[in-house]
Amino acid sequence: MSTHAWHQETLLTQVGIHADPTYGSVSSPIYPTVTYQHGPEGLGTFDYSRTDNPTRTALAEALTVLEGGTGSSVFSSGMAAIQAVAASLKQGDHVVLTEDVYGGTYRLFEDTFTKFGISTTYVNTRNLPALRAAMRPNTQLVFIESPSNPLLQVSDIRAIAGIAHEYGAVMAVDNTFMTFLRQRPIELGADLVIYSATKYLSGHNDVLSGAVIAREPQVAEHIATIANACGGVLSPMDSWLVMRGLKTLALRLNQQESNARQIAQFLDKHPNVAAVYYPELGVKKDIALHQQQATGPGAMVSFQLPAHMDPGVFSSRLQCVLPAVSLGGVESLITHPYSETHRELPEAIRMALGIRPGLMRLSVGIEHVDDLVRDLDAALSR
Repeated sequence: MSTHAWHQETLLTQVGIHADPTYGSVSSPIYPTVTYQHGPEGLGTFDYSRTDNPTRTALAEALTVLEGGTGSSVFSSGMAAIQAVAASLKQGDHVVLTEDVYGGTYRLFEDTFTKFGISTTYVNTRNLPALRAAMRPNTQLVFIESPSNPLLQVSDIRAIAGIAHEYGAVMAVDNTFMTFLRQRPIELGADLVIYSATKYLSGHNDVLSGAVIAREPQVAEHIATIANACGGVLSPMDSWLVMRGLKTLALRLNQQESNARQIAQFLDKHPNVAAVYYPELGVKKDIALHQQQATGPGAMVSFQLPAHMDPGVFSSRLQCVLPAVSLGGVESLITHPYSETHRELPEAIRMALGIRPGLMRLSVGIEHVDDLVRDLDAALSR
């Protein structure tokens, strides 16, 4: 039976199982070695762990299959993964990005890569005419989030990939919020899929990691060359932790999504919530677009507190939901994007985008949904 016929849940359970042909270890072995002995004929399959490591290779191969790509590289963080994509550019190139992109991505391009002569334009990628107007002859990369962080705005991946390819640009999607279980950008035309694997793929808030999966072999090889040259690769132990997390991803995400759906509906009706952002709520055409390119709404919910409610006081009232940055773990975490994840964006831009002082971003965990609802209700109602 071909493994290509297996469902994603089966592939996830099998991650790393066949990585030890010598002893047949069910759990992928961890190879904490820097260098590898070789014979007189020269270097073998592995020579130096910055270039490649058996544990890291097992993870990369699993991600390639799960995402439907042709090759993957795994990194020491999500930002290291995005840096590798940015490092594929050259002086004079132009990049188009989702306007409410994660603050760390904004900082990387604005504070680092502009120094190397790479220009950027931030655009509402839901507006295809605006995106087309932002394209230039030297545009080499279109980088989007869908749904975006933190407003969960949905962009048309297939249409954007088509526009990018018209201009000869690479189209990359940060798929951290959805994962390959809910959204498959490569099948929609994307060239690169990027992850902060710290989040849902690992799922336990105990490992920092990132990944890039490519649609074309030559692009995958180019990213691997950059990873080797720059050195921000994932350690063997962390690679093993990500593989361990992947095995329960389907179970975790199902529970998280079920909880998030109920919480979004609860918040949408709460008198002390000014607005709720969730792919199943809002404008019908946006909901329809998300349903066309994704098989579920995910487990991220953002909402706007009323003007009279202080976000810090609100967070301090929570007992089950933890005030902390990051997302995608088994624990429910709440973040204040205005002062935390998106503080790098100038205030005028934050306000214009809707990333205002009362905006809260909730990463829903696997706790019992009744406990989460009671906790949020108590904090909102006091």
